Amino acid sequence: MKAKTILLLLFLGLSVSCLQAQTTDMPKVKKSMIKVTVLYPNGDGKTFDMDYYTKHHMPLMAKFFNLKIYAIDKGISSGTPDKPVPFLAIGYLYFDKLSDYETALAKHLDEIRADFPKYTNITPLVQISEVVQ
Repeated sequence: MKAKTILLLLFLGLSVSCLQAQTTDMPKVKKSMIKVTVLYPNGDGKTFDMDYYTKHHMPLMAKFFNLKIYAIDKGISSGTPDKPVPFLAIGYLYFDKLSDYETALAKHLDEIRADFPKYTNITPLVQISEVVQ
């Protein structure tokens, strides 16, 4: 019984230290970073393949843009009952400086556009902003 208790405590200690290592090694969004928000509006006849977007398109963007941080939202509800979700998906790309985004976009624009029909028929809206807080 004593050996089982010691093994359990050892396992828990290792688990906690692994979790701490994972969370502290993750890049963080910081003030003054550039955030590129890509919005996919909902509407009649609009389609979006979230599986392709998460498994193929965004990893491709991470490679093209040498991203350390990106995020994906899946629209599930509007703020008003009985209203359709305004956006089917929203993608976020984070950069240290605007020129990092602009340089990579210019280099890979044709490849990025060629990938769109593989997951959506929506023309995305793009907003570039600076992280304030």
